[in-house]
Amino acid sequence: MSDTSGHDDIDPADGRPESEEQRADRNWSEILQELRVTQTGTQLISGFLLAIAFQQRFGSLAPPQVAFYLVLVVLAAGCTALGLAPVALHRQLFRHHEKVRTVAIANRLLRVTIALVAVLTSGVVAFIFDVTLGLVPALVAGAALLVLLALLLLAFPARVLSRLRRPPA
Repeated sequence: MSDTSGHDDIDPADGRPESEEQRADRNWSEILQELRVTQTGTQLISGFLLAIAFQQRFGSLAPPQVAFYLVLVVLAAGCTALGLAPVALHRQLFRHHEKVRTVAIANRLLRVTIALVAVLTSGVVAFIFDVTLGLVPALVAGAALLVLLALLLLAFPARVLSRLRRPPA
């Protein structure tokens, strides 16, 4: 697909002479790499959560702790499902010349997955602190980690992007 200027490159100023399809292929590869990172983290957390239910101490958890644990298990399963959704989408749209659309949708799904993995990670930390130290340390640790993750995963990239978009002085 060519742009109206007659060049195949979507953005000739970016130093990458590639067509829209080539850019979509490269972006899809990058999304797959990022999905591998989030899936690995989610699988480790899921495995940890699933193992907890089979520990002797699990029976001594208070009902609110069991409820919180179950919320974390469902959240972990949801993160796994969201991480698989772009792959399933790609499978369905494979050979239908919809790579650009697939990349756009997968990008949105990956952003949601990253946010939910941050919530899941903070929740697991809060759960561990709750079981080992009590509710107040759990709330402090979970909230502190959630704030740190929000800064690293949302604020930091947004700040970098805004600096890149500023015109040179």
